[in-house]
Formats: sequence, C-alpha cells, structure tokens
Amino acid sequence: MSFTKGRLATIQQAFLVYGSTFADIFDLNHFITSLRDEVRIIEELPSELKRREESESPYSMVPISFASMTYYYRRALPCIQKHGILHFSLTDSRLANNGLPDEVQKLRCRVNYEALRFTQPIEETSRKIVSLLRQKGPFLVLHLRYEKDMVAFTGCIQGLTKQEVKEVTEMRYFYEGWKHKKIDARSRREHGSCPLTPDETVLILQALGIDRNSTIYIAAGKIYNEEKRLANLAMAYPNLVRKELVLEASELKPFLNHADQMAALDYSVAIESDIFIPTFGGNMAKAVEGHRRYVGFKTTILLDQKILVSLIDDYKKGTLSWDEFALLVKKTHQNLTGKPARRKEIPDHPRYEDFFYANPQECLPSFVDQPPISVTL
Repeated sequence: MSFTKGRLATIQQAFLVYGSTFADIFDLNHFITSLRDEVRIIEELPSELKRREESESPYSMVPISFASMTYYYRRALPCIQKHGILHFSLTDSRLANNGLPDEVQKLRCRVNYEALRFTQPIEETSRKIVSLLRQKGPFLVLHLRYEKDMVAFTGCIQGLTKQEVKEVTEMRYFYEGWKHKKIDARSRREHGSCPLTPDETVLILQALGIDRNSTIYIAAGKIYNEEKRLANLAMAYPNLVRKELVLEASELKPFLNHADQMAALDYSVAIESDIFIPTFGGNMAKAVEGHRRYVGFKTTILLDQKILVSLIDDYKKGTLSWDEFALLVKKTHQNLTGKPARRKEIPDHPRYEDFFYANPQECLPSFVDQPPISVTL
C-alpha cells in the first residue's frame, strides 16, 4: 500500500513517544530495595558477563504464553545455567494466571502494588490532579479508549465516516505486526471485541444513572477527531475534564510527548477515583481493576460490551424504550462492580479466562480456602 508524504505525516502524528525507560516511569531504587529479600535485581551486569554481552548477542528466547512454573524450570533455568545471560524477547502474559504456588502469586502482588511505585514527579503530579478534582467532590474516571491508533488496530468502524474508515484502515496496514487481513467490524462488535464509541458511552453512563453534574475525568490519549466525537458526551456531562484541563500547561510539560508517563498519570488518578469505568478491556483497564480490588474493592464498573451493543442497537431501533433499556443496563452490571469474585478459569484456553492482574484473589482475604470456578469452552 502506498502513501503520500502528507498521509504518512498524519499517521505518525497520531503517536507519542513510547521510548521511556523503566526508570523514567518507576522509582528504580524503591523497586530494587523493596524486593531485596526475595529477588536480586541489578542495574547492570557483572563485568565478565557485560564483556561477553558486548562481544556477542545474549541468548534469547520467547517464553510461551501463560507458562507454568514447570516450563521455566525445564526450559528457562537450563538456558540460564548454560549461558549465564538469558534474554526474554517477550514478557507480556508469559506466566500462568492459575495453578501457581500461593507464594508466587503473592510475590506478583508485592511487585505490582508495592514494589512498582511511580517516580516522584509522576506521583506528585497525579496527587495534585486528584486534589484538584476532589475540590469539586467525588469523581469518576472514564477510561475512554477511542484514540485513532486503537480504532485502527481493532478495525472497529462503528459510526465512522467513509473518510475516517479510509484513514484508520491505511494506518492499520502501515504498521508491521498489526492485523493486515480484512477485519469483519460488525462481527467484532457483536462479539463485544470493540471499544464503545463516545456516543455509545453517553447512553451507557445515562442508563447507569450517572448524575449529569458528576465530575468525569477522561483517562486516555487524544480521542480520534476529538471535537466531534466528544460533543455529545460534553453536552450530557458538562463537568468533563482531563489532565490537560486540570493542570497548568507548565505542570504537564515535562510529560508531554512521553505516552508511558502520561498514561502513568492517568493510572494513578484512576486508582484514586470513586468510580472507574473502562470502555474497553485492555491491559491498563485490567491492571487498574486489579489494583482497585487490592486497595479495598473500590467500585469498578466492568462493562459487558457484548450485551451492551445489542441493547444499544435495540434501543436505537425502537425495540426497547428508554426505561427498558436503562433497567437492562443496570441489571446486567449489578454484579460487575469490582467486588469480591472468583477468577474464571478456562484450563485449555487461558487467553480467555480472567487474568491474574485483573483479580489477584490469592492476595485478597475474602478468598482463603474457597474453591476456584472452572469453565469449559
């Protein structure tokens, strides 16, 4: 697929810099010292191993997804013993959600919720955002995943114009590793695999009974064609804010053009909010959900997109009245609020089960000695 220079520039402008190091986001010294009794963490290799790394590439492997402890003992440990250095080229979702010793699961919690602490500038800035929001009372964080790259990556085109469909399709085909095959957007949406659009989100917030005068903080990057897409949401909820509106430009300047650091600010504010509502179940949404469970089961409304898009379509077709629609939305989510619940286990399909970091039940006292819930697809 060919691109003009102008089109390429438009695509590139949709992204911020993701090249932050660990120490740009997290307090490295705190991370190392807080885990020193359990894991030895070093900032650089010993001299002998460093010289070897400089002269030859370290041995690299890609661990299988959702691997057991046995896998690491049998496959990874011998490689470390043989080569001295082992590089994992992928690390996301490489450890099983279930079937691990409790001490390992609890270590994961200590890493996620105690050892990983944001840098002081991120911590201080996020606390200021929360303080300013609290001056107006309770607030809701809406994780509105409708950035241009998200729309392009998922291939979800509900409500887009022909020109917008063309733009996001070109973006998807431009990036290697993205889905280059044709995507059935209607099927994805019907299966609940699409982020809710901002207009769909308005209907859901109103159906859930979120007060018009509530302060709603949008935790997200730049929304695709933002002025048009957020018009109805801003009309329905006039106290709609985001970090760019809460802070002075000078306060936010150090984080601009660093997407990971901007996301860290949103993450911290989301943890502190009175209600958290994600419109798409991505990694950050799941991480916030689990963190909010860990700090006291704070209210997190977990939207069931598959049911919601069906209800929305029925309401728009006139099959459901507003009162019927609102009642069904409330009933659907009355038990989806981040309260104590067992993780759903699907032994043969771990990708489709509840993720550990969304519900770290081994670290939550409500679940001591309770049997797991197992589901067969």
